[in-house]
Amino acid sequence: MDVDTRLLRYLTVVCEEGQLTAAAARLGVSQPTLTKQVRALERELGVELFRRSKTGVTPTAAGAVLATHGRELLAGWAAALRATRQAAADAGGELRVGFEGSTINLLGRAVVEDFARRMPGWRLRMRQNNWFEESSGLASGELDLALWHAPAAMAARYAHVPLGREERWVVLPADHPLAGRAEVDAAELWDEPFVAIPTEAGLWRDYWLGAPERGDRPVRIGAVAHNADEWMAAVAYGQGVGFAPQSVARWAGLPDVRCLPVRGLAPSLVGLFRLPGRALTPAMAAFAESCRLHLEVQFRAAGGGRSPVPGPARAGAQTSANGAG
Repeated sequence: MDVDTRLLRYLTVVCEEGQLTAAAARLGVSQPTLTKQVRALERELGVELFRRSKTGVTPTAAGAVLATHGRELLAGWAAALRATRQAAADAGGELRVGFEGSTINLLGRAVVEDFARRMPGWRLRMRQNNWFEESSGLASGELDLALWHAPAAMAARYAHVPLGREERWVVLPADHPLAGRAEVDAAELWDEPFVAIPTEAGLWRDYWLGAPERGDRPVRIGAVAHNADEWMAAVAYGQGVGFAPQSVARWAGLPDVRCLPVRGLAPSLVGLFRLPGRALTPAMAAFAESCRLHLEVQFRAAGGGRSPVPGPARAGAQTSANGAG
């Protein structure tokens, strides 16, 4: 008997949520579609997987057992896909790099051309980071490297090549009462509505809402954006404010927004991150060195809240807290 892995995914999420409505929202499908798929799985297996009530759904003994094995199967399948994609990328001369909406402004054609000189025949594929997955595609094997502005704690969770540090600024609507200031204090912003990224972004959502500097102060969400353009538009339309890297000022050349320095926020670690335990390949090291040289020029020119990491970013030159270079 062949069972679609998608149905196993539906089963495990329904078990975890205990409600079809919440499970459907998490899976990005309609509730009727999810109900239909769950019933189809029950018919195919010939067993009842859930007991339904007015308060939600509860897995039967059979449903609980299948969910446990289903999680193991899905994890194994994800690992197989990741290994397959990694092997194909390494053998095929392609380096896949994710970038944030603002970090692409830190890179230029010079980086691509320098990488091409270092790795003849290799192709560089750039993709904007996925805001609906905390690792941005590293965990699934869709990306080899992710260029992040990250909290310092990420250095302990991922192998990385550090490239520099950059301050976090605030992006405000142009008519905001603070927009005319030269800089603002973080404490002045905690009562403001913020434009947030999706909850699926996990720690990134908290980081760009100002945690842990916010402390116990609750956050007001004025809007939720699903990509960088939506985020900037929501700020421009006056739906909230938001934190972003200093380099966003180059990207946000719009008359409806203002970008200002913020006192009281820790700077971001700018780096190329990869899965812990994954070796730094020659292609990764070459791209990191191309980025380092380009960013060093930019950071020195900008001064202020940007600082480069000196020295070559070759394999083994930089080490993260987990021991991988």
